[in-house]
Amino acid sequence: MLLLLLSIIVLHVAVLVLLFVSTIVSQWIVGNGHATDLWQNCSTSSSGNVHHCFSSSPNEWLQSVQATMILSIIFSILSLFLFFCQLFTLTKGGRFYITGIFQILAESNSSQMCSYRD
Repeated sequence: MLLLLLSIIVLHVAVLVLLFVSTIVSQWIVGNGHATDLWQNCSTSSSGNVHHCFSSSPNEWLQSVQATMILSIIFSILSLFLFFCQLFTLTKGGRFYITGIFQILAESNSSQMCSYRD
């Protein structure tokens, strides 16, 4: 049982790390002196120095992707917090329904991001 609880904690932390990295990473698309990410577009010189950075385009699909990324992180943090709270307060044999609901909400938000296209 202890091994199962440790694996669930590792899974929660891994999901949070991956969500933070995918939200914060500054180069999703790189090529031809141009780097684009979720938050800004940057043009670079051949030596690698950044010349101009602009906010990403104000398209509705990009704003919805930004919002779902932030919601995913919020729901994952809440899920991990609730998991620890329920771990120490539930009676033996209790179910982690609330944690599961928040984890499903985080997953549904992050899976919606994959369906957005240009």
